[in-house]
Amino acid sequence: MTLERVRANGLLMVADPHLADHPPGQRLQGYLEQIMSKLAACLDRADELSLAPVILGDLFHWPRDNSNKMLVDLIRLFGARTGGQRVRVLVGNHDKYQSRFTDDVSLAVLETAGAVVLMKEDGPQFVLETPDGDVLVCASPDGSPLPKGYERAEGDPETVIWLTHHNIRFPEFIDRAYSIKELPGIDWVVNGHIHRPQPTVIKGQTTWANPGNITRLTFTRRSMVREPAAAVWKPGCTELDKWVVPHLPFDQVFPDQELPPEEQELEGESNFIRGLERLAWQRTQEGTGLKQFLTDNLSSETPEGKLIWNLYEEVVSGE
Repeated sequence: MTLERVRANGLLMVADPHLADHPPGQRLQGYLEQIMSKLAACLDRADELSLAPVILGDLFHWPRDNSNKMLVDLIRLFGARTGGQRVRVLVGNHDKYQSRFTDDVSLAVLETAGAVVLMKEDGPQFVLETPDGDVLVCASPDGSPLPKGYERAEGDPETVIWLTHHNIRFPEFIDRAYSIKELPGIDWVVNGHIHRPQPTVIKGQTTWANPGNITRLTFTRRSMVREPAAAVWKPGCTELDKWVVPHLPFDQVFPDQELPPEEQELEGESNFIRGLERLAWQRTQEGTGLKQFLTDNLSSETPEGKLIWNLYEEVVSGE
């Protein structure tokens, strides 16, 4: 397969914008305009530094029923860009409906309009041509397994970076599904999905990074002190270069009220429960959606995880 070649100095990676017409959670009015402004600022920064812009999944908060105006504005923002300036989008879990990417989701509209290049299949996506050498950019969208490694074919660049949208066991999320280990043949794994920035972890050849998203969605003390940021990757770097996205103060985007107790900030558990609640009204065939959810969010190595997996097998097997 012949891959597209993109000339740029590196990648500007933007994680989980979560565009929505109506403010999610406790965000105040003006949410959509604020996130659109952040995206525009990120693209301007990419152009300024001659970087290829990449969105690490969850461009949308809701996969369908987004307004025509939002889609038209995105087509205008993204559609005029060409070559290395084109916006490449990894498919995230919020971009799919009932765990599937279909023609009736908003991201498919952007793809059909030619406004974005989607990374919706796992594996190599494009070759990045930089002044410091070529880089093979690969990806695993939501729902596809993480690679165990990558065996270079003849002519492949020496450097391989893998973009993901998964629940990975970074230091603050050790109960997540995917462990951090060396992936032979892969130099970098850069993950979206986990909104909270995480320390970079090096395992053998492979450097794992999770820059965090550009959108504050939770009304917590962590969100109050966190700076929404995009990340710059260039060949030879040992850490992602953080670029703080222009944003409003916390008290202008969240309500003026008392913050919740600290224990409610254990968002891994609360997200898990919310995910189960969503699955309660989703109609899936033979437990497929539930199995994918458990695979992405639950370790089978913990006692609790083993118990839930055993319950799942009993339910779907009718025992």
